[in-house]
Amino acid sequence: MICNRQLSGHRKNQNDWHVYHRKAYTLTPESKQFLQQLLATPGVSGYEAPVQRVVSEYAKPFADSQQTDLHGNLILARNPGKELRVMLAGHADQIGMLVAYIDDGGMIYVKTVGGWDPQQLIGQRVIIWTHSGPVSGVISRKAIHLQSEEERKQLSKIEDLWVDIGAKDKAEATKIVAIGDSVTLQLGFLELMNGLATAPAMDNRTGLWVVVEALRRATALQPHCSLYAVSTVQEEIGLRGAKTAAFSVDPQIGVAVDVTHATDTPNIDKRISGEIKMGSGPVIFRGPNINPKISQRFVEICEQTKLPYQMAALGIAAPNDSNSLQVNRAGVATGLLSIPNRYMHSAVEVVSLVDLENTAELLARFCVTISDADEFLP
Repeated sequence: MICNRQLSGHRKNQNDWHVYHRKAYTLTPESKQFLQQLLATPGVSGYEAPVQRVVSEYAKPFADSQQTDLHGNLILARNPGKELRVMLAGHADQIGMLVAYIDDGGMIYVKTVGGWDPQQLIGQRVIIWTHSGPVSGVISRKAIHLQSEEERKQLSKIEDLWVDIGAKDKAEATKIVAIGDSVTLQLGFLELMNGLATAPAMDNRTGLWVVVEALRRATALQPHCSLYAVSTVQEEIGLRGAKTAAFSVDPQIGVAVDVTHATDTPNIDKRISGEIKMGSGPVIFRGPNINPKISQRFVEICEQTKLPYQMAALGIAAPNDSNSLQVNRAGVATGLLSIPNRYMHSAVEVVSLVDLENTAELLARFCVTISDADEFLP
């Protein structure tokens, strides 16, 4: 095992960068279809198995090995067995709901999984993922015409909302739906103008897409390290999958890929949230959760190869998988790349497909420059 103290001699591998720059990679029809499949597949925290099956099938041509652990993490490996291990983490789970109660009239009440704004749920179409297949429903509440003046002034709580599947009573509903079934918003992918696209679960199927796509692209140049792309579970309820996966892989270097808030919409104070624009490239974070040499390597690669990028500051422990990566075992040299995302944790999350492409490209180039000659001690 090579520990971080043994990584010496910071090396900018110009030859590898230039060779890679001559490779013209784009969002291929296959990789775009993979993204669309990820966004059409349910995976509420704790219920990620359908997403993992999509990832596993796509990765068969380029992953040397695949392993699913007891937690549900899917670990894809290239060159397993080398002393220097790099782990890429993108979480598979999405926020959602669970069936909690069915009343006598067949109306279904839910518990939320992850950080929901209940106002975002009113009037949404949903899918309940039952053992016998998907069941469509709608989330609603008392119509505004029937609300008192006082009720109209109040924000709805999750217990004020219900899912209507059209069942005539509790007996009919319970034949189809079981307590604990997962619930998602209606899934799907819709392209907008100027290379933007919208779907629920852009957080974080896009980050997952990036780490798997980076593994595919890096494979073409035979990375010098053992490279692990991990589809982690249960990030939305406490970064849980990254903790167990990182303990298993035991990397010296780790990079998490997630979404971050785009601030190019109205009513956002850039003095607080920074300036992050759609289509302007991956966001490279700096701060105490981030190894400074990792973030600097990202910047150097972008400058060398003319990839666009944006910078952001993070003054706290990150609320994503990079947090768990950094403090694994004796510590990991950790980086964080993020994809600008509008309207996070809603039915209409928006990202730029160009940002996805450039983030995957940057991460792949980073992976193929890493060798045991590098020094990442801060």
